[in-house]
Amino acid sequence: MSFWIKGTMKSRKQQASRAAIDLIKRFEGYRRAAARLPDGRWTIGYGHTKTARPGAEVSEADAEALLIYDLMEVSGAIHDHVYTPLTQNQFDALAAFVFNVGVESFRRSAVLKRLNEGALLQAAYAMELWRRADFEGESIVVDALVRRRAAEKALFLAPPGGFVPAPSQILRPAFDPEAYDRAPADAVEVEPSLEGEEAVAARIGPLPPLEPSAEDRPSAAQAAAAALTARLDAILEAGEPAGREEAPAEEAAEPAAPAWEPPAEPEAEPAEVQPPSEPEPEAPSLFAPIPGAAEQLPGEEPYDYAVTRYRAREGRGKGAPAMLALGAAGLVLFAGGLFWSFNVKRSPADGLFAGPLMAGLAVGLLGIACMAVAIYFLLDRLGGRDGEG
Repeated sequence: MSFWIKGTMKSRKQQASRAAIDLIKRFEGYRRAAARLPDGRWTIGYGHTKTARPGAEVSEADAEALLIYDLMEVSGAIHDHVYTPLTQNQFDALAAFVFNVGVESFRRSAVLKRLNEGALLQAAYAMELWRRADFEGESIVVDALVRRRAAEKALFLAPPGGFVPAPSQILRPAFDPEAYDRAPADAVEVEPSLEGEEAVAARIGPLPPLEPSAEDRPSAAQAAAAALTARLDAILEAGEPAGREEAPAEEAAEPAAPAWEPPAEPEAEPAEVQPPSEPEPEAPSLFAPIPGAAEQLPGEEPYDYAVTRYRAREGRGKGAPAMLALGAAGLVLFAGGLFWSFNVKRSPADGLFAGPLMAGLAVGLLGIACMAVAIYFLLDRLGGRDGEG
């Protein structure tokens, strides 16, 4: 039988090598006697199921032969569905992966899709997604499957000619946020039993704490707001005196009355120190004249600052028509000078500083000066500044 197996392995088609066989043996474990699986099938040796029967037993050498026989079918499925050339390490890792997940699952997986696209690195990452199993009525991430996928991925990415150097000083690793969710949050460590007639697995250690789902878990802002609210409530409760809520409203208001009684004597002073009241009609608006630039109330000490009262300029509207006329005249002179300069033809006998051009410019500048003077005096009149002093 071993001679036939060796002859088969020497066929032209690429076959799984010792690396794939050893990897599968490490993770499957040796089962001497046949045991029944939860789905009703039987298994024996290193995960062999086709010829396993109740009461059957197998040695380690025969179990390895059965494994090689199973890998022949796996290798045929890889040849039938993968069209991208593979190295021996990639083929061995893929054979171990297909042996574990099954041929039908491999045909529907993203691993095969990425392989046929030529995206070998993406195919290696897609292998890591096959890490869950149905255990005790729930879908969990099994620690052994995480380790198995890591070993298969490492073998898949091992180049036949040696690893390509990636010096850390040249290519400093950076955090990849897109792969952050690849880390399992609910991994469970299980230990399968390789003895007995029932193929079962037991959970090791206590059950992991159940974490709220992404929908039920509060956001960071909500958690911070809740913590701040709880702290403020605690501070307010600690700062309130005992029996404050039970005191009637009348009793709580009584202590405030004596606090305002002592200033009763100074209340008589304002009547004496009030400035002489002036008839209200004399100050109908803001611009009405107010006597005195700075006044001091009788009976009071001098202020350490000056209180100045302004009054509007009297006769602020006088001279405004003249200024408007001056501005209009300046505008006419400016426009006339420009028209004269650019429309009257110059004579060849005129020098650089003579002729109608320079005359027009002079008239225009005179117009600008008239407008500036008119605008200045208008603003000065309307600004309300006091001309005294």
